[in-house]
Amino acid sequence: MVSNQVLGARFAAGCLILGVVLGGCAHTRQSDEGSSAPAPAASGNATAAPAPEPMTATEAALAAGGNGAPQAAAAAPATDTRDMVRAGAPKEYIVKRGDTLWGIASMYLKDPWLWPEVWIINPQVPNPHLIYPGDKLALAYGANGMPQVRLLESGAVRLDPRLRSEALESAIPTIPYSAIAAFLTRPTVMTSEEIRHAPYVLAFRAMHQVGGQGDEVYVSNLASTGATSSRYAVVHVDQPLVDPDDGKVVGYEGLYTATALVQRHTDPAKATLIDPARETVSGDKLLAADSTEVPLTFTPRPPAREVRGQIIDVVGGTNFAGQFEVVVLNRGTRQGIEPGNVLAIDQAGDVVRDLYRNGRQLGESSTATSFAKKVQLPEERIGTLLIFKVYERVSYALILGATDSVFKGDYVHNP
Repeated sequence: MVSNQVLGARFAAGCLILGVVLGGCAHTRQSDEGSSAPAPAASGNATAAPAPEPMTATEAALAAGGNGAPQAAAAAPATDTRDMVRAGAPKEYIVKRGDTLWGIASMYLKDPWLWPEVWIINPQVPNPHLIYPGDKLALAYGANGMPQVRLLESGAVRLDPRLRSEALESAIPTIPYSAIAAFLTRPTVMTSEEIRHAPYVLAFRAMHQVGGQGDEVYVSNLASTGATSSRYAVVHVDQPLVDPDDGKVVGYEGLYTATALVQRHTDPAKATLIDPARETVSGDKLLAADSTEVPLTFTPRPPAREVRGQIIDVVGGTNFAGQFEVVVLNRGTRQGIEPGNVLAIDQAGDVVRDLYRNGRQLGESSTATSFAKKVQLPEERIGTLLIFKVYERVSYALILGATDSVFKGDYVHNP
């Protein structure tokens, strides 16, 4: 595992570069760009053979056994990136539709969120700010032996003709859009005040007990809010989110059930349910869609200050999660958390009893074991997550990689 001190030094330069790549500012990185050399002989067999069907970088990384989970890099000076490259990384790769920056970084690097350390902007390519489908990336080594991933050739989408017959293809996102799509514009964390005053489903027109696609519902308290919007997110208030640090409720998870298309603003109002994700029941709340846009081109980086928190919920009603699943943390803007922050996940160690004393095992009776000393097992690094939506005391994060199941109660901290 790379130490905080090492990462701090790396990110002083690295974050600026990736911010340029993803943020759209013209910038070039001064390095050994003019002294690119072929990869050493040890990596001569790294060129991937043409596959019968093209795979995205994420698929290729997964097929090679790299799921984006953190891997301990060999100890090296802060500026030494020789051991960052994954064995078998391709010398050249053409970016495909469906790729993500994280997938490409996982294919090249042992610690994919350190992409800024090796990404080199080619100064010959006009406006090389983002990575687009069709771009050709090349792995090379500078005169000092450090690995570099460069934009070798730009794809057709970078051309800027005066007339276009179709829309310009977007730059690839940092993480899979589908994994967080449900959280982009729909409310997810509610306060007790919002719950108390929010409009709610009073009844179903046909006296149904639950509602789905096309069902008509009557909504109470909508007119009193003064709202005139025609669309609302219907959410089911789930369990309270409790911060284990102080035992206080920091919010309530709102599970999206459907969108209510209001037909008549009266009291009760009348609405039709569309785009259902689960059954709607009486008492479910109506909330205006969250206007906060969540960017897809995050700049992966560690928090600005030291953070240590816990996973307090797994979205979806289960107790554990895996790669590309969403979890809730008990850290938010109050602790300096921002979208794009990367945190390491540590599996919480169990508490066991030491049944050995003076070289001998204690008796197996309940009395003997009850007096045995308790030992807290150490935490173990099992994964990495990226925060994409932040509230005051909680935040939502996507698990980018995990070597084991991630549970509620597991710890998160600066990588």
